[in-house]
Amino acid sequence: MSMIFYAFGILLFVAVVLCVEGIYLWWNSTHGPAARRIEARLRALSAGGQVSAEQLSILKKRLLSGSPRMQRWLMSVPRIGALDRWLEQSGSSWSVGQLLGYCAMVGLCTVALIPLVPVPVPLMLGGAALAALLPVLHVVRLRGKRLKQMEAQLPDAVDMISRALRAGHSFSGALGMVGQEMKAPIGPEFRTTFEEINYGVALDEAMTNLAIRVPVGDLRYFVIAVLIQRESGGNLAEILDTIGTMVRERLKLYDKIRVLSAEGKMSAWVLGLLPFCTAGMVMVVNPGFMEVLWKDPIGLKMVGGALMSMAFGVLWMRKIIRIHV
Repeated sequence: MSMIFYAFGILLFVAVVLCVEGIYLWWNSTHGPAARRIEARLRALSAGGQVSAEQLSILKKRLLSGSPRMQRWLMSVPRIGALDRWLEQSGSSWSVGQLLGYCAMVGLCTVALIPLVPVPVPLMLGGAALAALLPVLHVVRLRGKRLKQMEAQLPDAVDMISRALRAGHSFSGALGMVGQEMKAPIGPEFRTTFEEINYGVALDEAMTNLAIRVPVGDLRYFVIAVLIQRESGGNLAEILDTIGTMVRERLKLYDKIRVLSAEGKMSAWVLGLLPFCTAGMVMVVNPGFMEVLWKDPIGLKMVGGALMSMAFGVLWMRKIIRIHV
């Protein structure tokens, strides 16, 4: 009896281990680093640029949405490829269908709070419309952060290409070296360009696709310099050294300006959020005190005027503290 019990325990342990291993293998094959790299590669090809219309439609059928009905509807929406490319530039794993679904879910959850909050229905609907934009703002923040990282990595990538050219490597080989040595997010973009060239895409077209996938001004200067050098000739290594130095100096100046304008940005955030935070606290402490703002016609006019003044002030402060270098 004891032998049977021990055998059962050993077999149960082996079964649990195999089950855990199977779950791990399934998860790694669908959500692991290799699967994410393959998905990122497919999304880059679908959003990246000038491929044939047939290939573009095939890839987008797999990437825009998992639902066939949603897929057909999204494919009928004009300029849906630009939104897909925008998501690819953010580095997000969301598809277009997922982004729209999250926006709808947040908006509906906000609408469900209407019976619980003592606020007029029109104001709550407006708040729900604004809340539905939160996923979009999240993607905007991810896109801006990723593009800034690429901009910071670009001087090192340009210097690596210049050194590779001086060492005798071809330009496409130098792009491959950058794709292997540089970290994300700029490394995979150069690796994609290198693979496009290996697949037979012309160098001019591959560099144009790189500029489309990565809308960074300095990278476009790099692409333009390479394309002009191929037409007119010249020492490409020296040109890239000049571009790398220029980008580094511009980033240094931008960092100085960012430090000097930090106080103004903080003041803008405080002044913009203070009225809403104060109104929220007053509604929690004394809800009847704020009812005059939406029950009295003069109160509605005051709220409208205050919101217009705040919007104008925010735009004005944004224009003051945003200095282009």
